[in-house]
Amino acid sequence: MAYTLNGKTVEADEEGYLVDLNEWNEELADLIAKDENITMTPEHWEVINFLRDYYAEYQIAPAVRVLTKAIAKKMGPDKGNNKYLYELFPYGPGKQACKIAGLPKPTGCV
Repeated sequence: MAYTLNGKTVEADEEGYLVDLNEWNEELADLIAKDENITMTPEHWEVINFLRDYYAEYQIAPAVRVLTKAIAKKMGPDKGNNKYLYELFPYGPGKQACKIAGLPKPTGCV
């Protein structure tokens, strides 16, 4: 699988996760989000940027439980809960948000 952006092909695995994380940019994130039937809002970007920072610090994409707790700690319980995160990323805040953020599939996600 691959995404095409501005005439450039960006390789992805069979599930749509980027092969080279360094190729990620916000334009590509919008394209991946469209592919996932998500229209990016400031709330989506808040989670995406949080995930990218988390990955930069720990070199791992967090599973949903870890993600939820970490977001609650940083952004408060209104955003750090499953209901809020699943409203933003209905196919799973771990899997779907990590894909849009250009990160590998979280460990523990099937």
